[in-house]
Amino acid sequence: MTEVIDDLATRLWPGRVRSIEVLAHGITNSNYVVDLGDERVVVRVPGNDTHLLGIDRSNEVVAGGLAATIGVGPEVLATDESTGCIVFRFIDGRPISTTELAEEPMLGQFVEALRLVHYAGTTPTIWNPYDVIRDHRDVAVARGVDPPFDAIYALELLARIEIARPFRPTVLGHNDLLNANFLFDDRVRIVDWEYAGMSDPFFDLANVSVNNGFPVDAEISLLRHYVGDLSDPVLSTMHLMKIVSELREAMWGVVQMAISSLKVDFTTYARERGEHAIELAHQSDIAELLRLAKRYSDVAV
Repeated sequence: MTEVIDDLATRLWPGRVRSIEVLAHGITNSNYVVDLGDERVVVRVPGNDTHLLGIDRSNEVVAGGLAATIGVGPEVLATDESTGCIVFRFIDGRPISTTELAEEPMLGQFVEALRLVHYAGTTPTIWNPYDVIRDHRDVAVARGVDPPFDAIYALELLARIEIARPFRPTVLGHNDLLNANFLFDDRVRIVDWEYAGMSDPFFDLANVSVNNGFPVDAEISLLRHYVGDLSDPVLSTMHLMKIVSELREAMWGVVQMAISSLKVDFTTYARERGEHAIELAHQSDIAELLRLAKRYSDVAV
């Protein structure tokens, strides 16, 4: 991996590179900060076989460009076709903890940023979470890996949710709102646009809530900021989409079980997220949630 970044830096910035430091070695990519003297840039080096996770690097560039134009994402400076690397302008921001994100004023600022993203424009990719989950399952099973949780029940439940909340690609979704993807300088910034695509706004809302462990009051504030409507159909839709979000995380982990060479316990990750999805389904009357969500989806997105 270091050979890739060293070669790229030599080709793109001959004689300008002062230092190259690891920003983060993620599960699907590695990121480096390159100091060019008068500016710093971030180079994302993609991991192997990331297309099996549904990642389209050309779409990532489009989505990242849209996010940059609205001041939410880092500016895309260059791409390298031979390596798949993407160069971004460095954002000198601080992390946002899950606790801070769930409280005011940060939560309101996050929703403001998310609204800008959702209406920033369109990308070539349609990101349907129902299809993504099934595709992940198929990729893993084709490689002889079965989910370490009750996938039969989970996929039957997914099909029921899909009927109650039919997929409509109405907004530009980020679709991976993990805490590590947030920064704050003078505003909330969102990075890592590799899973972005036209999607359902409620997936992002559910995704940020369940990924960051929002307590009930924070989730209510999130919906109040974004939707305004706190009726039972809206709350039911949110609950169901949290199940979908967890199943996406679980099946993503199952694909990693099948393809990753990293020393990461993807089995535990997939099991815990899958079991949490099922636990969420058992917390309430699922038939009533489905009925109420269907009522909401019939009149709104």
